[in-house]
Amino acid sequence: MTWTEADTAARIAVPDAFADKHRRGVLGAITGSERYPGAAVLGVEAAHRTGVGMVRLIAPRRVEDLVLARRPEAVTGEGRVEAWLIGSGQDARLRTATLTATLEAALGSGAPIVIDAGALDLAADAAGAAVVTPHHGELVRMLRQAGIETDTEAVRHSPGHWARTAAEACGVVVLLKGAETIVAAVDGTLIAVPPATHWLATAGSGDVLAGILGALVATHAGEVHADPSRLAELAASAAVVHGLAAERASGGGPIAALDVAEALPATIAALLER
Repeated sequence: MTWTEADTAARIAVPDAFADKHRRGVLGAITGSERYPGAAVLGVEAAHRTGVGMVRLIAPRRVEDLVLARRPEAVTGEGRVEAWLIGSGQDARLRTATLTATLEAALGSGAPIVIDAGALDLAADAAGAAVVTPHHGELVRMLRQAGIETDTEAVRHSPGHWARTAAEACGVVVLLKGAETIVAAVDGTLIAVPPATHWLATAGSGDVLAGILGALVATHAGEVHADPSRLAELAASAAVVHGLAAERASGGGPIAALDVAEALPATIAALLER
């Protein structure tokens, strides 16, 4: 199955006259670190520009300060959320006991959750519907953790097969990033996403994708609770939006990750007009 722009437009939550920041969804983000603070900046930026009602960030003070300098509407500290985004800009090898406890609380909350980068090794602990966003090397590590041996070359040659294998083995939706983006669901469903500009292969682009996906999940959290299969559709939609925003920002030339995030409102507006 190939995911289209029309499929994606149908998954954008457009606010009505009764909308407020809570009705539009609150995304909890446990992202960034002292070593990689920019990941939180990019993810929060992307989530806001995708249309979530609020982002609630839990991060080290330096990360909070950098995010607030860019996005002063972000809220810091614990509180009500509809969905979680965790792991961007983190390294599992450097994880503290405090961060581990914070991540485990989010995973155990039962809320839909987007698991990225430095939290992928915790995916099995998710109590609710979960989607992981690995690149090829990260998928190999997830599979090995599940007792399945492969390598990055094998994943590169057969991304659909290995994404589906990981989804079934780990019980999560897999959004496999790469030149060919694939979404695999636990039930075996496989969704192909149209290729994006190769200029998107740049530092931080994955953090932007995670923020887009987190926003879509937060704005559709009730639907995901009722039907977890919706998570695969939202993952594919996030990848399409990400690719279209990159194309818009690039115009055929180089881009940085923040350029992609800044192009999101116009990209979504164009999708909704078609």
